[in-house]
Amino acid sequence: MEGPRSCWAALEDKAQRRINELQAEIAQAGQLLQTLYASRTRLLTLYQEYRDQLQSRTEQLGMQEAMNQRQFMSQLQTLHHRVEADIERTMAHQTALQDALRDADTERLKMKTLRENAQTAHNKEMARLEQRAMDVLGVQQYNRKAA
Repeated sequence: MEGPRSCWAALEDKAQRRINELQAEIAQAGQLLQTLYASRTRLLTLYQEYRDQLQSRTEQLGMQEAMNQRQFMSQLQTLHHRVEADIERTMAHQTALQDALRDADTERLKMKTLRENAQTAHNKEMARLEQRAMDVLGVQQYNRKAA
């Protein structure tokens, strides 16, 4: 008799590969979030520095220089909003990846269970066939002695 079906092991391996891919993507998203948080912090610090500078030197600055600083601060705020949007998008993507990871792990566990059940059924069938062969051998020996 042949062994248990190997498709369950192949499907379990496929599910495990998907889990590994998702874990790598989640790690990349985490690194991206760290970069975005650092960018946000730098932008906020820079904005605050320019704001403080503008407030402390308002009388000393010329009109053009004050307008340039305000325009630069406006650009910093625009960048800050973009970074915030990127953070939200990345967090949503990371959440979706974690949901997909849970689904993939459920699929892997299902395939593992099916593989184990197939192996158990195969082992039981092999034991039954072995017992049957032993029974036949025992009957043959009994019949030889009786004859």
